[in-house]
Amino acid sequence: MEGSVFIGGAVIQWLRDEMGLLKSSGESEEMCLNVKDNGGVYFVPAFTGLGAPYWDMYARGAILGLTRGTKKEHIVRAAVESMAFQTKDLLEAIQEETGLMINALKVDGGASLNRFLMQFQADISGISIRRPVISETTALGAACLAGLSTGFWQDLEQLRQGWRLERVFTPQMGEKQRRLLLQGWQRAVKRSQGWQQE
Repeated sequence: MEGSVFIGGAVIQWLRDEMGLLKSSGESEEMCLNVKDNGGVYFVPAFTGLGAPYWDMYARGAILGLTRGTKKEHIVRAAVESMAFQTKDLLEAIQEETGLMINALKVDGGASLNRFLMQFQADISGISIRRPVISETTALGAACLAGLSTGFWQDLEQLRQGWRLERVFTPQMGEKQRRLLLQGWQRAVKRSQGWQQE
């Protein structure tokens, strides 16, 4: 199954390049850890609508819950959290569609290097997050296919043996806090939906 999130890690690029809140993408982790929570701020990065499971082409980006006490760190943290919330939405849709229970998620890519994001993903999803030694698995996959086609590797089993775990993030968040955060996310998503039509 495939679940399309239209804006995931690109929200951090937007905060860096368009808003100037970050000097580098890697700085987002430190900024997230510089505040104790999101300060009630939710960021729905629906710049081009919302993908699965909402499929709302009229949704638009929204930053909600701002107060006089909101700092740029809260906005960055809310943006990083939005990636985990969108992934949680997809995991729930997959479980509903297939009837399978997902108890672990393998991650890769640049965003997987953000330890705050990986821990928050484990917390908000209630499952373990497994990060490999080689985080750029798209490039690795292309190399593996080339190696298979040239006979460098014998079969898929030989490739599976090459996958190495670097770290596991396990849920640390209580159920009540998880539920409250997810409710806040859902309220924010509802407010962003259908915006273009109004």
